[in-house]
Amino acid sequence: MSEKLKQLREQIDRLDDELLILANRRAALAQQVGHQKENGVVLRPEREAQVLQRLQEQNSGPLSNAAVVQLFTEIISQCRAMEAQLKIAYLGPEGTFTEAAALKRFGSAIQEHSCATIDEVFRDVASGAAHYGVVPVENSSEGAVGRTLDLLMQSTLQICGEVILPIHQCLLSRCGDLDSIKTVFSHPQSLAQCQDWLNKNLPKAMRNPLSSNSEAARQAANHPHDSAAIAGIQNAAHFGLNVIAENIEDDPKNTTRFLVLGNQQVAPSGNDKTSLVMSAANRPGAVHDLLVPLAKHGVSMTKFESRPARSGLWEYVFYMDIEGHQDDVKVAAALEELRKMAAFVKVLGSYPVAV
Repeated sequence: MSEKLKQLREQIDRLDDELLILANRRAALAQQVGHQKENGVVLRPEREAQVLQRLQEQNSGPLSNAAVVQLFTEIISQCRAMEAQLKIAYLGPEGTFTEAAALKRFGSAIQEHSCATIDEVFRDVASGAAHYGVVPVENSSEGAVGRTLDLLMQSTLQICGEVILPIHQCLLSRCGDLDSIKTVFSHPQSLAQCQDWLNKNLPKAMRNPLSSNSEAARQAANHPHDSAAIAGIQNAAHFGLNVIAENIEDDPKNTTRFLVLGNQQVAPSGNDKTSLVMSAANRPGAVHDLLVPLAKHGVSMTKFESRPARSGLWEYVFYMDIEGHQDDVKVAAALEELRKMAAFVKVLGSYPVAV
């Protein structure tokens, strides 16, 4: 070993010792904060968002901002667990992208609670069986997850946060090559996201839609000679599968947005989003009128989507995301006017914009 390399490693060792001391000092302070809380709420999404935003602004590299967020999310997770370990429900089974989104948001120091359906996630959080839930709400290629939107309108739960997760699909199999694959298992959305790749590389293979990509990986593992699964790479090791091809999604920017559900209203963080659902009166120009209060008060809309209402044929409700917190002066004024003109308005939650 060269003398220079030895010196560099010694410097790293000294820094590691300092980091350990600082991490424990931070944990001790987090414990004191927990003792000072009067309402017993462990998770403060607005505070965590402010911490991560400030650290990104202070970051001078060479670590990327994404690496800084990942690192400090885990530090926050470990410190939070000293106060109480959160139970997080997510759309399972193990190995789904929703589980990955839950870990990205909360870190690893949580109790994971896999649910078979989106409905079950909502029920478990509403009943107190889980502290928070994570569900998919929209994909950049395949659009909205209708069941999540329908349940948001019916539920008393609040949106407490969002997670943006790049979706990279892999072809997993025990087969050694593409020529052996006769059946491809996957979730319907994943099959749709990879249809061009499948048409080109496996045009004769039967496509078998299943309830989740994890179930697809399990089926591929149980049919080792002629089948494959489209799933996230995290399923390869779990089910003993080989990665035949990576990043096979047709859109390289393929992204899914997930929502964090809870029983609390989130305070303003300074960089927030508000989600709401509404219905328009049955008269000409009613939908256009819903947008007027936003323009009047300078509130930007980032999403507007219609869904069939359950109340009658050809009736619709409208889901909207706007910039700002419902407690912000401009947003509050716009919402007040909306409530006067819309047949129905429900604020689904105000929460920090995903980092």
